Amino acid sequence: MENEEFQSAQQLPVNPPPATPVETCDDFQQAPVMKVKDWLIIYLIMIIPIVNIVMLFIWAFDKNINPNKSNWAKASLVWTAIGLILYILFLAAFWSSITDLMQSAAGVSVY
Repeated sequence: MENEEFQSAQQLPVNPPPATPVETCDDFQQAPVMKVKDWLIIYLIMIIPIVNIVMLFIWAFDKNINPNKSNWAKASLVWTAIGLILYILFLAAFWSSITDLMQSAAGVSVY
């Protein structure tokens, strides 16, 4: 009995067949490399007021845009939103301190 198990174990293939890969290399599509000329045009467009914001939204959410440009546009929109929020907070703090200063200079007590 022990000899039969030993012989059946020897008949198993030494190298098991490779598992089929989930994705092959053909499934991946690589985006073309953006050239310096492309980036210069992008930065030229970013100089133009109003057009820059519109183009950022187009580049960020259009499916036919180079993924590199799309990710850059999304990151730019995130940084713009963070900057806008910080600007509003600083403006509110500045406005609050100015109105407080004006009320104390006029002798008006709000409390």
